[in-house]
Amino acid sequence: MTFTDTLDQAFKARLPLLYIETSEEVRVQEEILRAAKALRRPREVWTWTSATGLIDPEGKGVTNTMTPARALDHIVGIPENAVFVFCDLHAYFGSEQRPGDPVIVRKVRETVLELRHGDAARALIVTAPVRTIPPELDKLTHLIEFPLPDTAELAGMLETMIESNASGSGRIRVKADATTLESLVQAARGLTMSEAENAFARAMVDDGELTSDDIGIVLDEKRQIVSKTGLLDFVTKALDLDSVGGLNNLKRWLSRRKGSWLDDAQAFGLPSPKGVLITGVPGCGKSLTAKAMAASWGLPLLRLDIGRIFSGLVGSSEQNLRTALATAEAVAPCILWVDEIEKGFSNTTGSGDSGTTARVFGYFLTWMQEKKHPVFVVATANNIDSLPPEFMRKGRFDEIFFVDLPTAVERRAIWSIQLASNATSANGLSAIDADAVERLIEVSDNYSGAEIEQAVIVALYEAFAERRAVTTADLEKAITDMIPLAVTQAEEVQAIRAWAEVRAVRATGSEDIDAAEDAQLVGAATDAGSAGLSSHRGGRTVDF
Repeated sequence: MTFTDTLDQAFKARLPLLYIETSEEVRVQEEILRAAKALRRPREVWTWTSATGLIDPEGKGVTNTMTPARALDHIVGIPENAVFVFCDLHAYFGSEQRPGDPVIVRKVRETVLELRHGDAARALIVTAPVRTIPPELDKLTHLIEFPLPDTAELAGMLETMIESNASGSGRIRVKADATTLESLVQAARGLTMSEAENAFARAMVDDGELTSDDIGIVLDEKRQIVSKTGLLDFVTKALDLDSVGGLNNLKRWLSRRKGSWLDDAQAFGLPSPKGVLITGVPGCGKSLTAKAMAASWGLPLLRLDIGRIFSGLVGSSEQNLRTALATAEAVAPCILWVDEIEKGFSNTTGSGDSGTTARVFGYFLTWMQEKKHPVFVVATANNIDSLPPEFMRKGRFDEIFFVDLPTAVERRAIWSIQLASNATSANGLSAIDADAVERLIEVSDNYSGAEIEQAVIVALYEAFAERRAVTTADLEKAITDMIPLAVTQAEEVQAIRAWAEVRAVRATGSEDIDAAEDAQLVGAATDAGSAGLSSHRGGRTVDF
């Protein structure tokens, strides 16, 4: 049922006390007025605020009604069918930090009983930005959810703003096709009408044009919502999937799901993608892929820190998670990134924490299965064995990918990206030629992307200390002096590969894997010695 249907039903049932949680006072009053006038026996709508007192249906103030007690006394004496909207009454109901006003709470209770048993059809509606219902009124109150504006309302407002600012005055130029306008509307989902209006106005006055580049301005308004919770981080990263070396199979899978939250995808009968679980060797691009995906899809990236969920007072963990997920849904469509998820949900047996982790984990699983909003979950994990099996079944995630140590082809891409991104006119990295890159590819076998990135940084430090340009020898030395994770944790890496053999899909494209490299055993020996690491790569071959 829509909000209008629920409100109409409540009026017809003559429910005496309704509580609507919303910060959009103007919009909800418009909906209440519309519903009251649409009844077979229309009702007049009165409003009260602590600043204006009671206002009659004609917009005139009623004297001596500034206090809620006097305003409540006045409405009891109104014999006609009516709706009374009180906007600031929740301030007298108290909170967790302070008790409510017992006189006002008692007065509301008596008023509601009078309205219930009176001859006229009258209802008291409390609108508030927070849910504060005292126990004395709990059984008398009917709670109604007021939804945020849908895409049709946002699209209508954007169209009106374009007509008034472009068609008539010509103050802005619209260089956006239908797809771009839809993307702007989708980016504004989760905002209130006033927030969306502010975001669209900023986008228009930014440079006098409305283009696809303005989607970022709309997303910036969502960053305000996320920052207020303190439970989520709004991650901004100026990169895309081309900035990630290799992992072409994962990239293709992601590209096939781009735009699946738009209206044309819904018209096609396509459900929004649920998410992806990325596991594999540490330092091989799992977190980087999550950041790049958000930029490529043009969606906000929210990082959920499980540690913050479990912080705070006893019993607050469940509420913290509900608040974080509700925030993610409010800014949907978005990407929710849970980094190293196994560290937060490894103790699901509940031992040692009175079952808090188990309850939080259960709620998270249920939300992942039942969520209706387009929130794409990206979970990364290094030690997948510590996660419970129910977390990985189909329906939670669309796919599980395994990220392995980069192949020769992928290392070529990683070296090229790292050299180009760190090159300046002074450090000489741009002078590293193709033959030198091939040599670096060879000496960096069984090194992760993070280790290659660090080798470039080490070479830069060495060259800067001597005030000269970086040479190929500096890069080779940085690599050979470094003991890679494939050596120090060879057994663990091999165990991860063995686990993924039949349980996860390779993130690396088959075109980037040398058949001989995939089948043979090679020793990852260094001067420090090694037990040897199998180069038989983990993950199933499923090309997208």
